[in-house]
Amino acid sequence: MKPFRSYFLLLLLPLSLGWIATLATVPPENCENALDDDGDGLVDLNDPDCDCPTAEPVSLIPNPSFEEQDCCPGSQSQMNCAKTWIQASAPTTDYLHTCGWMGWEGLPPPVPFPDGEGCIGFRNGRIGGPNELRDFPNWKEYAGACLLAPLRAGVKYRFEFYVGFTYRNNSPPTTLVFYGARSCDDLPFGNENADFGCPINGPGWTTLGTVPIFGTNEWKLTEINITPPHDIEAIVIGPSCTPDQLSDNTYYFFDKLVLAEQSAFDFETRETGNPCGPDYRLSMIEIDTLSYQWYHEGIALVGETRPELNPRGVPGNYQVRMIGPNSCRVSKPFKYRIPTISEAARVSICNEDSYAFAERQLRETGIYYDTLTARNLCDSFVTLDLRIMAPLHDTVQGRIFPGENWRVGDRRYYEPGTYETLLLSQMGCDSLVTLFLDNYRLYLPNAFSPNDDGINDEYTFFCGPGLESVRQFQIYDRWGDLLYSTRGD
Repeated sequence: MKPFRSYFLLLLLPLSLGWIATLATVPPENCENALDDDGDGLVDLNDPDCDCPTAEPVSLIPNPSFEEQDCCPGSQSQMNCAKTWIQASAPTTDYLHTCGWMGWEGLPPPVPFPDGEGCIGFRNGRIGGPNELRDFPNWKEYAGACLLAPLRAGVKYRFEFYVGFTYRNNSPPTTLVFYGARSCDDLPFGNENADFGCPINGPGWTTLGTVPIFGTNEWKLTEINITPPHDIEAIVIGPSCTPDQLSDNTYYFFDKLVLAEQSAFDFETRETGNPCGPDYRLSMIEIDTLSYQWYHEGIALVGETRPELNPRGVPGNYQVRMIGPNSCRVSKPFKYRIPTISEAARVSICNEDSYAFAERQLRETGIYYDTLTARNLCDSFVTLDLRIMAPLHDTVQGRIFPGENWRVGDRRYYEPGTYETLLLSQMGCDSLVTLFLDNYRLYLPNAFSPNDDGINDEYTFFCGPGLESVRQFQIYDRWGDLLYSTRGD
């Protein structure tokens, strides 16, 4: 039996040593080198070995980005589709979502939305419709919510959110206001009165803070810092109380509403500069005892170890990992997306003209597309609906009495004939008018004999084309004496 046991041990021992050696050669995951060090197919922050607690404020506003739904909006005024949100005013806010309704025609939201697929749209005043006799400057639309936990009196909070703007005429500079109430029983407000205006026109509501807003075809991140004078359970966001002078229907959007204590925002990624320009930066609070490492889609950007990062025009999710003497934190993903502007134009030009579009001279009716660089360096996708007006030619039949004239434009014609006049249409295009001018014709016998002999006893005259009636008719004898007179109706 000894040879057998010796043979077995000799065979087992090399296998065991080889297995131990294999385990020893697998390196741990290095979370800062953009490599899959441990061979598990996961790199850096995507690997659980690099897990750190996320440093982010948790919003006291439920469903802060309107992603939780009870239904998909099919038209305007369907705020009820966004879970937990309350239609706070009689004038109704609008719920926009990519699953369905995406806004009013002519008032497009800037896309993509800051966070997810939904946002809220609201008016500040409304132009009266065709069957309405007035405008509605007090038509102010508000959305409201009951907080997950009350704001405490005397505590400093920050309300951080995105405001969206459509075209300049429809999103003029205005003021956005954050209101609060002690009780959720104060939602909604206004007793279903569309002219009620803002919440503080009634009891229970307090102005917590205001911020001026302005922009065109874009989303802007803004904030309101508040210290409530008393505990707050319900909030409302919308326009100020001041009725604006209306020349167009005004419209705005908001999304990603984060309300938390100010200290919770210390480790939030900030952006500065033009997102389409070379000056754009992402930054994190700088603390001497922390080391920093930036990531794109969870993979380390080797060498990017400062609190500030230039993403160099590469869109995606960015995070920074911060290591302290006894701590590890990672920022929540910051979604950097290069904004684009979509514009549509409908243009009509004269037949003999051309239209300059993207270094081309267009002379044919059609739909044209181009990508331009706007003044803010972002791409602008332009759709042009060009219509070439057909040559205009009008024909006019006219008649005058001798001594009268017929007017075409600034010209007058006194004699029968055919005349051609070149005019400018409302579009500024040449318009040819052909006038066929003639005299009115009235056929009058030069004698009659009213002697009751049955021959030419009655005087009858005949009207030519275009002459409908004779208003007055008189007969004189050769010496000028009036023999007969009649007047038509």
